[in-house]
Amino acid sequence: MAATEWARHWRHDGLPGVDLLRAHYIQHSFPRHSHDGYTFGAVTGGIQEVGLPHGTERAGPGSVVMINPEVVHTSRAGVPEGWAYFTLYPALPLVAEVAAETTGLRGTPGFTADVAHDPTVSHLIRAVHRSAEAGDALAADSLLRVAVARLLRSHGGALPARSVQTAGARVAERARLLLEQRMADPPTLAALAAELGSGPFALLRAFRDRFGMPPHTWLVDARVRRARLLLEEGVPPAEAALAVGFADQPHLGRHFRRIVGVPPGAYQRERGRR
Repeated sequence: MAATEWARHWRHDGLPGVDLLRAHYIQHSFPRHSHDGYTFGAVTGGIQEVGLPHGTERAGPGSVVMINPEVVHTSRAGVPEGWAYFTLYPALPLVAEVAAETTGLRGTPGFTADVAHDPTVSHLIRAVHRSAEAGDALAADSLLRVAVARLLRSHGGALPARSVQTAGARVAERARLLLEQRMADPPTLAALAAELGSGPFALLRAFRDRFGMPPHTWLVDARVRRARLLLEEGVPPAEAALAVGFADQPHLGRHFRRIVGVPPGAYQRERGRR
């Protein structure tokens, strides 16, 4: 029987601020996007190719993928049979709490490696999932903190402070704020550039340098992030689609599945299971 793709993206009440994704992807590929928290993925089968600003990393069984907040990346299968993995998406406060208790790191904690062969932490990440699926919040929370502490000890470092210094970076920041404010009805690139006193190509370059992707790609990612919040509040997918600027529910569904890994309806149903 041919292998099929499947995925579950969910949360457990005993792990506040942590998303869990367990999946087997074959044809699916994630476009350029970023997360406001951390990503820890334990590959259990096949090969995952992760596209990062410095190049592509390949992760196989026993590997752990570590992606810091707001790092733009892609993901796809590196072999015909795809890849299977267990992923945790903890928010910044949880990782900061573990770092403060177990390390001497100053500033915002981060990870200096993108992929590491670490079967022990890989096993811990899988155990977090299985404990959460069994309803054992104590075990899931304990194992999660142990996994994060081990990764911090092996690969932890302080994230560099990002300061806005150049004129181009300041223009990009202003453009981002305007796009957030007008998400449902954004201006054209030319109109946005004119409003900011820039040229379209200058704005395009500055935005890509600052955020790792052009404005239109960033906007799709931002719309999906906001749609996730609306879905978590119980807003129907069709209403969420229009609220964030997508033409209709299928338009939301296409981009949502590409970036999140599951359709909006499945995402919302999982969050309704309490």
